[in-house]
Amino acid sequence: MKLPSKISRTSSSIAKATAVLAACASPLQAASSADAKALSMALDDEYRAEATYDAVLGSFPGARPFINIIEAERRHADRVKTEMDRVGIAYAKTNPYLGTLKAPASVLKACQQGIVAEEENIALYDRLLPSVTDGQIRATLTALQSASRERHLPAFQRCVARGGAMGGGRGRAE
Repeated sequence: MKLPSKISRTSSSIAKATAVLAACASPLQAASSADAKALSMALDDEYRAEATYDAVLGSFPGARPFINIIEAERRHADRVKTEMDRVGIAYAKTNPYLGTLKAPASVLKACQQGIVAEEENIALYDRLLPSVTDGQIRATLTALQSASRERHLPAFQRCVARGGAMGGGRGRAE
């Protein structure tokens, strides 16, 4: 049975509209499996860092450099989530590690652990970046690695050099 032309045109229009809506609802660019893995590992690392520094601040309120770096870690997690949203990767909206980690016995020990954590973070990005194919994801992860290398790691090294005593000024933690 042949459909009247008006119905046929309407069906065709509905099919086209559905295709346009489906394209709009999907991410602009799907992530490769390597990109998805890199983003997931980066977010997990940022969440762990935030939770660790939160535990330190719970035991040593206002301790530097933690008071500055925790804010940077939150911004870093937000940057990773923005990329995950862009390419359609699901993630935990809230940090699952908050409240689950214990602080070291002193600010000095916490700063020593901060050095190790930032060195591990830098090494993580060294492993992940070669396989990242999306340029925007690569730029984001490179910027996060740079913050660890150029700001966070030196802040923890200064903390250890002064024996865990608080520094005198507000550093740039980003």
